[in-house]
Amino acid sequence: MRMAKTVVVEALAVAALGVAFALAANALSPRGLQLNRNYFPQAAGSSLAATPATNSTVMTAATGATHTPSAAAQRLQQRGLQLVTSNQVAELFRDPRYEQGLVVFIDARDDQHYTAGHIPGAWQFYHYRADDYLPAVLPACMAALQIVVYCAGGECEDSEFATIMLRDAGVPRETLFVYVGGITEWKANGLPVETGPRRSGQLLPTTP
Repeated sequence: MRMAKTVVVEALAVAALGVAFALAANALSPRGLQLNRNYFPQAAGSSLAATPATNSTVMTAATGATHTPSAAAQRLQQRGLQLVTSNQVAELFRDPRYEQGLVVFIDARDDQHYTAGHIPGAWQFYHYRADDYLPAVLPACMAALQIVVYCAGGECEDSEFATIMLRDAGVPRETLFVYVGGITEWKANGLPVETGPRRSGQLLPTTP
């Protein structure tokens, strides 16, 4: 019994000496760990929503517009997506870079709705049949500096799903923005609408 106690005491003594030696070595080493430092700050909370919020702020600063956070904005943040407002979309549409292919609009709706009316020059990318559209859309997106993806607006989330698919296909996430107002808000703002295929030049009459 005494021998067992002796072994335990000796083991504790060795362990204590080992800890003391390790602490001393860590303190003396120029590459030692800072024991009071949190080396995993992300563990305290998720950063998923913080990144798109920051990127959206950059987009706002670049265009001089502001927006109020909404349920849609929060949903986009949760999905790691960026929001663009109606004012920003209108400015990007008038931006000379749009004609140069550096600003790209993506319509995420099906054939029937796209041909009935889309933002002039917008590419169609119906994500349910992605393989039919990616060969044309992907090169345009890879060459662009800013990409605006939209659908019908309101409760429609096709623009968000299409954006995620484009991001997963390799399009840089910082270039992708979702226009949650969609074509419904675009029309309500009296902006031009093109019918038929892309670049048909056939425009619907605009309301003053």
